[in-house]
Amino acid sequence: MTTRPTTVARIAAACVLTLVSSGMVLAQQSPSDRLQRGEEVMRTLNAGNAQPTLEGIRRDFPFLADAITGYALGDVWGRPGLDDRTRQIAAVAAFAALGHRPFMKIHAGYALNLGVTAQELKEVVYLTTVHAGFPRAIEAAQTLAELFREREPQAGGTK
Repeated sequence: MTTRPTTVARIAAACVLTLVSSGMVLAQQSPSDRLQRGEEVMRTLNAGNAQPTLEGIRRDFPFLADAITGYALGDVWGRPGLDDRTRQIAAVAAFAALGHRPFMKIHAGYALNLGVTAQELKEVVYLTTVHAGFPRAIEAAQTLAELFREREPQAGGTK
């Protein structure tokens, strides 16, 4: 069976139209729009403050910082569909399961900034035992304990 080029073109155009209307195509936005949206996401997550890890990357690897800001923050984190609080719980769970302690700590801090409670984060650690095992859950617990200690003077204790 041979498909005529016009039929293929129509199908492709319908697919593109569907992607554009659903917000799946973000490449049409200018790089400055993506970076601006990424910066807005960062300010929301980090309570209006600069993110030290990202700023450190920006000094030595500006192209990587722009990719993180434009794509990860602007395109992915800036999408509709999940609220910031839910995204942070998911990120904490993923980093806990993967054993990426520094990133888990950063995102657990964002989660706290967005109203996730210490108890909810502890539940994520407990859930980690099922999906990633006790060693990863122990590492995640240690990471949260460190974060809670660091925030204690500011928050009057986090339990």
